[in-house]
Amino acid sequence: MSTSQILKGILEGCLLSVIGKGETYGYEMIEKLNKYGFTMVSEGSIYPLLLRLRKEGLVITTQKELPSGGPKRKYYSLTAKGKEELEEFKFRWDAISSGVNNLLKEDE
Repeated sequence: MSTSQILKGILEGCLLSVIGKGETYGYEMIEKLNKYGFTMVSEGSIYPLLLRLRKEGLVITTQKELPSGGPKRKYYSLTAKGKEELEEFKFRWDAISSGVNNLLKEDE
């Protein structure tokens, strides 16, 4: 199983977590994910997810002008529903990751 297959299933929750730390825009999310070790994530992989999160009512967007001028930038923040989904993701991730860790430790 490739890293991208595993990541595909958890990236939505990771994006919710990044956005939950404070209003942010797309490229900044990639930088933050990179900081946490998600170096394989590209803009092309997060924008479709962000669109889906918005359609599902988990995030809202706000257009803001840049201090230097130029085109407006789209910032994302969590809705109440998005915060609930993030908490559910954390619970599910904790259960799954601890189960996998226990299984792998048993093999040692």
